[in-house]
Amino acid sequence: MTYTRDDQESNEINTSISNENAKVPPRGRQMLNKVPVVITIFFWIIKIMATTVGETAADFLNMNLKWGLTNTTLVMSGLLLITMFFQFRSKKYVPRIYWLAVVLISVVGTLVTDNLVDNFGVALLTTTIIFSFALLATFAAWYASEKTLSIHSIYTTKREAYYWLAILFTFALGTAAGDLIAEGLNMGYWKSALMFAALIGIVTIAYYRFKLNAVLAFWIAYILTRPFGASLGDYLSQPRHAGGLGLGTVGTSAIFLVTILFLIIYLTKTRIDDPSPAEE
Repeated sequence: MTYTRDDQESNEINTSISNENAKVPPRGRQMLNKVPVVITIFFWIIKIMATTVGETAADFLNMNLKWGLTNTTLVMSGLLLITMFFQFRSKKYVPRIYWLAVVLISVVGTLVTDNLVDNFGVALLTTTIIFSFALLATFAAWYASEKTLSIHSIYTTKREAYYWLAILFTFALGTAAGDLIAEGLNMGYWKSALMFAALIGIVTIAYYRFKLNAVLAFWIAYILTRPFGASLGDYLSQPRHAGGLGLGTVGTSAIFLVTILFLIIYLTKTRIDDPSPAEE
């Protein structure tokens, strides 16, 4: 879903950002916006691929390399914390740091759900409910504190903390919901992917045709792309006898990681998702 409507939409975004600037609270460290300002089609492509990598990379480390869920979780959580250190330390949006954080948080979000289900025996339905409430609580606390959930206003440390916490829960929720539908309800990977793709399409139509609130549309789509990407990743990587295409976790992860890398390089050079003037 691309949140640009030529010149009219650009003006709306600029007006929205200006309005958000007026709402910036005096507390907290001030910085430039820390996330993509303009949500282009490239944002959604990378996000879906990062989601798929989160699913396949977690499976690769856990099963192919036989690290086990606990060791995989510890290593990937450590890498995520290191990346988050640089992300929070940065004073502006840096594509390579931001998207590395998204990829790693997708892996960790997947592992959080997998640990609850496989290591602690929590049912997929229960984890789906738990993370739904956790995400809603995060949004409620974020809005109560900042009076906005807009991604055009992530320029204080507090808002960024809410932003990343919400993203973590979207990945954990998406993993639980995707597995519940694909495996728990025996729908299968490709049917699940089509279902979530259709839901994303409905949100897109609601945004463009029926003027669905942009912030609400963004977060609904962000949540839905997680189970879509997970189902897509499973369909590509799982063996044919299990309902997949048999590309394997290595092949699927490698293809998507290379594509993500090229798109990040493109975004870094063109700055189409962050048209603000570069700092001297």
